[in-house]
Amino acid sequence: MNKKIKTEAVDHLFQAILTLKNPEECYLFFEDVCTINELLSLSQRYEVAKMLREGRTYLEIAERTGASTATISRVNRSLNYGNDGYDMVFKRLKQKEDSEDEA
Repeated sequence: MNKKIKTEAVDHLFQAILTLKNPEECYLFFEDVCTINELLSLSQRYEVAKMLREGRTYLEIAERTGASTATISRVNRSLNYGNDGYDMVFKRLKQKEDSEDEA
């Protein structure tokens, strides 16, 4: 974990995020906290990460998401050398999807 971001203020933000109960609450909160461009950038990086994990090419990802190759490379570096945060979330979403399919 990056020690530079581990602050009391970031802890408070994350605790606030953890209180959100559904996508509608997320929209309300994140529209207040982020600019539209910041939110779109975050969602774009997430989509890039998903597509990289699906084995898509940089060209395909750039065409579908509008992300620059620099952004795709940055996300790819996070996937390969980061803290495994993306993979943790992907795994949990897959488990949730699988359990919903069984129900």
